[in-house]
Amino acid sequence: MANFAIDEEFLQQIETLQTLIKNNVAGLFGGNHQTKSYGSSCEFSDYRDYMAGDDITKIDWNAYARFDKLYLKLYADERQMHTRIYIDASRSMAYGKGAKHVQALRLAAALAYLSINAMDKVSIYAIRDKKCEEIVTNLLGKDSFVSSIAKLNDVVFDGDSYISESILPTTVGYGDGMSVIISDFLTDNNFEDAIDYLTAKKRDILCMQILSKEELHPQVRGKMHFFDSEKASKSYRKNITKDIVNAYKLALEYVTQRISGYCASRGAEYMLIPSEESVYKIFFERLTNMGVLK
Repeated sequence: MANFAIDEEFLQQIETLQTLIKNNVAGLFGGNHQTKSYGSSCEFSDYRDYMAGDDITKIDWNAYARFDKLYLKLYADERQMHTRIYIDASRSMAYGKGAKHVQALRLAAALAYLSINAMDKVSIYAIRDKKCEEIVTNLLGKDSFVSSIAKLNDVVFDGDSYISESILPTTVGYGDGMSVIISDFLTDNNFEDAIDYLTAKKRDILCMQILSKEELHPQVRGKMHFFDSEKASKSYRKNITKDIVNAYKLALEYVTQRISGYCASRGAEYMLIPSEESVYKIFFERLTNMGVLK
């Protein structure tokens, strides 16, 4: 299924997003970059704006003479941060008019682009059944991003997903960056062990729960025939009354509190995202207010 979530227009949008964030936000993912030690090798990598507290010996004075602005030279470092993004590729992620799967792919691309621009490596995976499938790995630099990120359009959303069973067998770096899990978390399957595993690895964790408008604010009434999004053999015939809608809302509240509460207990960040919400609002207002971006 070709989603075409990542096209030239969207890439231009996230490039604009990065520019605006660079001008207004100092640091990415809670300030990891303030603790990075650049300059351990002789391989020049890039420039960034000088910020208060930076090592003044890294300032490029030739650039200052030309542009009347302070820039810092950055060099490749073997302890480079590694952002790892896990996308729930189950069939339920394709549910709803708001296209949860499109939102998931675009969030992954935006997070990857911001990480690339912050000198991080990026790997993106699709969680399908009990496997963690590599989409792109070890992206580093804008050229690598542009040439590889369109692979997200090839992700097929089908079947079930087992987040813990997929992530636990994989190897992740110890304390070397952010792990992001993007899912609707509408499952009885275990996701807690994955969060515990990443916590034990000293990873910074962000769980992004995407829900459609229909899931957040159901409008259905009367006799309905429902099919399980991830198990097509299961179906339900119900007369949808006000009481059933209220019971659904309580169940949804339980689901969101289950994941948000567990994240809070493990020091992980949690975010509930409507599938229709703009990427700009997510990054500028919500992630910034949470302190994930600062």
